Amino acid sequence: MQHDGRNISMLMDLYEMTMAHGYFTKQENTDRVAFDVFYRKNPDKGGFTIFGGLEQILDYITNLHFDEADIGYFKSLHLFSDEFLDYLRDFTFTGDVYAFKEGSIIYPNEPIMTIVAPLIDAQIVETAVLAMMNHQSLIATKANRIVRAAEGRIVSDFGARRAHNVDAAVYGARAAYIGGVCSTATVMAGQLFNIPVSGTMAHSWVMYHDSEYEAFKAYAEVYPDNAVFLVDTYDVINSGVPNAIKVAKEVLEPKGYRLQGIRLDSGDLAYLAKHARRMLDEAGLGDCKIIASNSLDEYTITSLISQEGPIDGFGVGERLITSKSDPVFGAVYKIAGIEKNGIWEPRIKISESAVKITNPGLKKVYRVYSKEGKAIAELITLPHETPSTTEPYRYIDPEKPWRELYFEDCTFKNMQELVISRGTQIVESPSLEDIRKYVFYQLENEIWEEEQRFENPHGHYLDMSPDYYRMKMDLLNKLGRKKQH
Repeated sequence: MQHDGRNISMLMDLYEMTMAHGYFTKQENTDRVAFDVFYRKNPDKGGFTIFGGLEQILDYITNLHFDEADIGYFKSLHLFSDEFLDYLRDFTFTGDVYAFKEGSIIYPNEPIMTIVAPLIDAQIVETAVLAMMNHQSLIATKANRIVRAAEGRIVSDFGARRAHNVDAAVYGARAAYIGGVCSTATVMAGQLFNIPVSGTMAHSWVMYHDSEYEAFKAYAEVYPDNAVFLVDTYDVINSGVPNAIKVAKEVLEPKGYRLQGIRLDSGDLAYLAKHARRMLDEAGLGDCKIIASNSLDEYTITSLISQEGPIDGFGVGERLITSKSDPVFGAVYKIAGIEKNGIWEPRIKISESAVKITNPGLKKVYRVYSKEGKAIAELITLPHETPSTTEPYRYIDPEKPWRELYFEDCTFKNMQELVISRGTQIVESPSLEDIRKYVFYQLENEIWEEEQRFENPHGHYLDMSPDYYRMKMDLLNKLGRKKQH
């Protein structure tokens, strides 16, 4: 869908193309390489992240090409040879992509995706892959925090007008639905992704009419079976709610309809909701819902609920669609190995900051489950290793490698699957509804409640097989002794 009418293959940083030209010129593109996509910390100091954006990443990679306008632009930069530009004319991605399922609960420093491809192929997809994963994973995770805070109450995405442009609004709505919101106000997202849409009136509808009563009456006459009134344009208690009740009694009920709800969009929401609820109940409108909006997030929603605000649903906008409290998700794209003459050589990035040291080489990542079915850790192994389930399995905690540790009575799930083989997508992308259900299944059945806390969540362990840990340490020791020239 993102390619309808436009080619986004040029979504890259220039260094990807200058390096690609360098590899081409030095005839180094025959080597295959492996790049891992991972991140280092969860948003909002949470216990986990939700993987979003895979469908769009696969769509991008399998449609990657350069048209004559692209070639002409590259030529105008006077950086690239004619031979290289001719190469780009016929370029398609020919590598393999391994990935977690979209909607997976993910954790820092594990390879969520691995791209195994010729050097140029792997290099030039970096920016687009990260942009799509970073954005949708961030918004899906933020949405899920807000939904969990709402404790079963309705949450709708109201964020498009505060999003960072069009794609952020549309794909942000997609990610928010994955994270658990019930609907979106963004019509384009509803059309593209079959997300339920919701929305009734704005303050302009009320202000256009001669009176608040006339505004509500006119709306009820047009939408008698979906009458939800915005009651805070003038005065919630003395005008908005009384006029809503009056229209419910004089217009809706004589025709057999009920007032569906009122919306509060400003002021002390808990205080106003309590007064409105009492007024509605006294008028025999106990089934009328109260919806709240206005700069909400998981913290304000938690506060409203703790104040016993009788609110049935929330419209959440800017703080969801921009993940305002923690707006940058830092997934990175790092080379992990190079194939030389059919043999894979691991590569590692060393940094003065220990958290930026990468996990080298081809690898598998398993999720480890207790006999009760709870996910207790992630396990990185060498690619040929299969953890034993018939006897205790020894592993290494890389933060405390001296400990003698074993997994007992556990099962292991290989988290990556081959989704693109030799440039062709071989696994059909699941429906958005199935991705959303997968998120809820994991949180309800597999992920510890302690990891789902907003404050000081339990940390999820990332362990290593002894052979993988030894390989990494040997590589670090070797490079530590070697002077780089």
